[in-house]
Amino acid sequence: MLLSALILGLLGSLHCIGMCGPIAFLLPLDRSNKLKKVFQLFSYHFGRLTTYAFLGLVFGLLGRSLYLFGLQQRVSIVVGVIMIVSVLLPKQFSTSKWFGPMYHVVAKVKSLIGFNLKNKTAGSFFIIGLLNGLLPCGLVYMAVFGAIGTGQIFQGSLYMFAFGLGTVPLMTSVIYLGNYLSQPIKQKILKLIPVFVIIVGILFILRGLGLGIPYISPSENVTVKTAKALQSCH
Repeated sequence: MLLSALILGLLGSLHCIGMCGPIAFLLPLDRSNKLKKVFQLFSYHFGRLTTYAFLGLVFGLLGRSLYLFGLQQRVSIVVGVIMIVSVLLPKQFSTSKWFGPMYHVVAKVKSLIGFNLKNKTAGSFFIIGLLNGLLPCGLVYMAVFGAIGTGQIFQGSLYMFAFGLGTVPLMTSVIYLGNYLSQPIKQKILKLIPVFVIIVGILFILRGLGLGIPYISPSENVTVKTAKALQSCH
């Protein structure tokens, strides 16, 4: 599952360029000092990954709670279905429809990003990254569902961290080299994103069905016994 998160981030990073690219382009990097520039970029990315890991921790905790009640496999099926339906019926899962009430919070986050973009302190790049990770993004929501589906706090955090790590290479390349990808290549990558989301959704459904396939679809009996054992420890 961690590999799926990494690939989702890697394929989805082209989408990230469209959403978060303007912020990356506006970073007040010190272009006269290469070493300092690298450190500033590292701080920015580390800030984003920190936010993603924290979100994974929170939603992994939710998944953990469901796991202890023996509901983790059912949740895994629901997560998989949501991922697939979000690709097949994108309008029903649009950001504006479900997250409209949060727009004032998003506006505040953008305002704080704008304020920190004017600074060139070491901490400002980390803060920009932290805030950047809070901006609405459909791919981040998919990764969050994945974190819930892991049913573990640490695994949920690691899942989101791996997702963020997958976005780093292309985001960094764009900052250094500019947007040199041709339009046909962009279109091909963008077409792969929904396909991979569906594949990940299928994997979560298989996991929840408990077909007895090691690592892919473990038996439900094993999951229930593990959940009861964990409950007895408390």
